Amino acid sequence: MSRYAHESHRPPSTRSCRDHRPAVSRHTLLTAALVVLTALTAGAAALAEPFAPCLACHGEHGQSVIPEVPSLGAQPAFYVMVQLYMFRERLRTVGPMHDTLHGLSDDDLRRLAEAIAQLPPPLPNADPGDPARLERARALIQQHRCNFCHTATFAGVENVPRLAGQREDYLVKTLREYKNNTRRAYDPAMAEVLYAISDEQIGDLAYFLARRP
Repeated sequence: MSRYAHESHRPPSTRSCRDHRPAVSRHTLLTAALVVLTALTAGAAALAEPFAPCLACHGEHGQSVIPEVPSLGAQPAFYVMVQLYMFRERLRTVGPMHDTLHGLSDDDLRRLAEAIAQLPPPLPNADPGDPARLERARALIQQHRCNFCHTATFAGVENVPRLAGQREDYLVKTLREYKNNTRRAYDPAMAEVLYAISDEQIGDLAYFLARRP
């Protein structure tokens, strides 16, 4: 029997699996790629619409130049997600935030938070500061263990916000609101810590944190 005749009678189980693969046309692959690309483009467009006013107020590169408006660059994504949810549900009351987030889904908020977290951290105040005020702030931080939750670098983590390089006026405003219970939060820890801290000490803390890189 010839070699070719022998091969023609080979049992199917011994033939190459390649012979039984379904053919996938270039057209099918191209169509699938276009579907994925369209979905990604649509997602990016949906994100860009609410993201634009965020940058307009909070700074193009995550660093605010508007008094008492926070810088958002490098804030932990989970913290941002929670704050966006609270704004959308009107658990925190700031008019422009409600208007911007109205109608966004939880997935929209998550994507928005992740995009914000990727912005570069804000630059700290270039002024080296008054050594006496900085030292008073360090003592307060050690006493109240601010660096325990906000991390040693004050970069924040998970549901704890970044404080390093934040606007000094915004920090003063926010700390005062926590102290007098006008800032809605999901954790009462801040109000408890600030209960015994004077307004002058709040100023020192903000002064110190605004100068942290």
